[in-house]
Amino acid sequence: MWGEAALFTRPELKVERVSYPVMTPSAAVGVLESIYWKPQFRWDVVAIEVLAEIKQFTQRRNETTDLASLAEAVSGRRRVDTVANRVQRNAVCLRDVAYRIHAHAVPDKNSDKPEAAYRDQFRRRVTRGSCFSQPYLGVREFSAFFGDPDDRPAQPITEKLGLMLHSVDHSTTPPSFTWFDAELVNGVLRVPEQGIPATGAA
Repeated sequence: MWGEAALFTRPELKVERVSYPVMTPSAAVGVLESIYWKPQFRWDVVAIEVLAEIKQFTQRRNETTDLASLAEAVSGRRRVDTVANRVQRNAVCLRDVAYRIHAHAVPDKNSDKPEAAYRDQFRRRVTRGSCFSQPYLGVREFSAFFGDPDDRPAQPITEKLGLMLHSVDHSTTPPSFTWFDAELVNGVLRVPEQGIPATGAA
């Protein structure tokens, strides 16, 4: 997975967006699902390797504080006023990124296929360059590209990254989040099987 730019926003920095130096597990799941997804399985990310030198740049972005609810967006009852509610925010982004994602396709209890079937179909789609939607690196304007893995070594970077989003559970209302204490070790971010509930992370 590679791209010209990426932004994986740290949650504690809400006004001025600052990226983690590595792709987050939730962003990796989004990339994998854009290539191959079925309701019969989920992606379980176990590690992310940083293959390119970490380089940063700043960008000023126009954003709106006027957000329509899902019901309003579907019905078209209200227009979003971007002119009156526009704000400019700086973002610290990543440039010329490349990652190698390690993940398992975990079938659910209703699946009629083994993990190998989903994995092999995913690999064929990667080789063909097929995807359901264009994957992106944190924000939609930063498109991602993908291909078969090579044997490039990970960058020799070791750094503690602090709390990072592990997963989002959309079966609860509102959605619940889990976190983990992230660390790059020799360019590899290892993701634990389970995260810490949000109440324990505060």
